[in-house]
Amino acid sequence: MARGLPLQPEVGHSLLSAVEQAGSLAMVRKGDLSIGDTVMIRTANSVYVLRVTGHNLFAVSGGWFDRKGLSPMMISVRGCTWGGSIIKVDVVAACGLRIEFGNRVTTSPVRTIALLRASGTN
Repeated sequence: MARGLPLQPEVGHSLLSAVEQAGSLAMVRKGDLSIGDTVMIRTANSVYVLRVTGHNLFAVSGGWFDRKGLSPMMISVRGCTWGGSIIKVDVVAACGLRIEFGNRVTTSPVRTIALLRASGTN
């Protein structure tokens, strides 16, 4: 069963506000994922499904990848950004932030996240 994380308002863009808000964001950290886990993400404009295939590699479907006919695409996640050059590299998705993939594609702000464990536990 998926566990939905709470919706967070879009965060600010200053370094000070980024540091203050980073600790309270609902997020999925890269280090907490195992091979086979699936992260389902709803952004302001799209839905993405990321299945963990290896160290920072994901089979990604949805959103931009579907529109370009590339789903599922094997790609890394660079991290999450507030919309500028500040990037939180230890997370796959965080509510209010934008996901940046290894090909530099950046999503609209994340609204909700659900994590499905390969082991069947959340």
